[in-house]
Amino acid sequence: MSRSIDISLRVNGEDVRATVPSRLNLVDFLREELSLTGSHVGCEHGVCGACTLTVDGDTVRGCLMLAAQADGKDVITIEGLAENGQSAQLQAAFTKHNALQCGFCTPGMLASAIGYVNAGGIADREAIRQHISGNYCRCTGYQSIVNAICDVIEEKSV
Repeated sequence: MSRSIDISLRVNGEDVRATVPSRLNLVDFLREELSLTGSHVGCEHGVCGACTLTVDGDTVRGCLMLAAQADGKDVITIEGLAENGQSAQLQAAFTKHNALQCGFCTPGMLASAIGYVNAGGIADREAIRQHISGNYCRCTGYQSIVNAICDVIEEKSV
């Protein structure tokens, strides 16, 4: 028998209160209870990166974090990154470099890329590849994604 827990968190700038099953993961809570479906559920083991979110400024896998663990936290989904303008430049670069393909990995890839850029990441292709290595993409071969991230970093340094 799973017990329920009351949680209070901030999601994309909005205060949210809910009662959730103790074993509900964060990405399922966001998708099912808040209709924030931009973060995808892929492997459910934390290795594909499709569920990447930002929690209190850190990049996390939403499938590995329980909704109850987000109590008192500030959660930003891909929808929130789009609303606050953080993803616009990367989205444009992804489009320019055809780094989108099927789009399943794109929200998680963008969230990881934003984390890298915001942390002062440099336009070093190997460093970028290392940073996004936890995000699987079965369509692009990564080169276009790396090029897009490099472009954004190089534009910021001009």
